[in-house]
Formats: sequence, C-alpha cells, structure tokens
Amino acid sequence: MTEPITVLIADDHPMFRRGLRALLGTLPGVEVVGEAVDGHEAVRLGRQLVPRVVLLDLHMPGGDGLSAIRQLAAAAPEVNILVVTMFEDDDSVFAALRAGARGYVLKDTDDEQMSRAIQAVADGGAIFSPAIATRIMAFFATAGRAVEPFPELTASERNVLQLMARGLSNEVIAGELSLSAKTVRNYVSSVFTKLQVASRAQAIVRARDAGMR
Repeated sequence: MTEPITVLIADDHPMFRRGLRALLGTLPGVEVVGEAVDGHEAVRLGRQLVPRVVLLDLHMPGGDGLSAIRQLAAAAPEVNILVVTMFEDDDSVFAALRAGARGYVLKDTDDEQMSRAIQAVADGGAIFSPAIATRIMAFFATAGRAVEPFPELTASERNVLQLMARGLSNEVIAGELSLSAKTVRNYVSSVFTKLQVASRAQAIVRARDAGMR
C-alpha cells in the first residue's frame, strides 16, 4: 500500500487554512497531519510530525516564514517545503529558494495547479506558479548574459577600443581588423566623442577600468 502524502499547513489565516484543508481532503492519498498558525509552531510541528510536505506562508507572526524554512531544512531535510503566499516579488522568491523551499506558488493558484504542485513537491521535485517560473527563467537568462561595456558603441567601435586598450597603434589596429587607416581613425574619433574623452590615453583608461584588456 502506498504511503500517504502527509501535509502540514502553516498559515496565520484561518479561512485560508480551512480552504486548503478542504482541497486536500478531496485528494486521494493525501493526509493533513497538522496546522500551524505562526513560524515557531511550523518549526515545532515540522520537527515533531516530520510531514512529507509543509505548505507554508512567508509572512506570519511569531517567526517569519523564511526563518521557519531555514530551520526546517536544517532540522528535517526530508521535509519538502512548498511556499504558498501572496508575495511574488523577486526578493521573496529567491530568498525562499535560498532558504530551502522546493516550490513557490501563489495563493490564487487554482485547485488543479495546487494539487499538482503538492504532488510534485511530495515526490521531491521543484514546482512554481507559471508567473513565478517565468520570472525565474527571465532572471537566469539575464544573469547568464555578459553585459557589454559601453553599450553606446557599435561592435566595430568596441573592437577598435579593445585593441586600443592593448596599447596598439592605429596602423596595427587597421592590420588586425583588415581596415584602412582612415577608417580606424574615424572609429577612434567616434569613440572619443561617445565616451566624452579628449585623448587616446583617457579612452584607454576608461576601457581598462571597464575590464577591457
């Protein structure tokens, strides 16, 4: 016989706890083993009952949700924590994940999605509301892209500046980039204008300060 998915609900709003309990009561193989009304009680009951899943709000009296996540993750790593909250800002999301939460869904998540989220977290997976997942993907996509210095420069101007930062003369740069000396001079002049510098030395200092070598 399959072991039931034991669940602890941790939220300071009685109506929301009642609604979650009613939803969980319709799910086969799910058993609510306790309710906590604040962070301290969530940690105490989590350690005592060791449920498979804790549904936990981030903002509760008597010890906040983030502290409860950290304490539970340290004391009972086998407990899978699913944050169920109203807060969808990036700071809250990433703070919860860093603390040890396995999933993050919003309180307005519909019953079907909430059921899937609980099952996924119970099985050791990670789950997020669609809006949260989109934000996480956007964050990591942005973080994975190196930010080019001096976005006001064209690619050709940036190439010229890069070679200037290495101490190369216009003639050598022209050879390196297969350009005429006049074209390189035009690029150098444009770089000076856009970077608001008056000399080659100043441009090189700006470039090296920005990490160009």
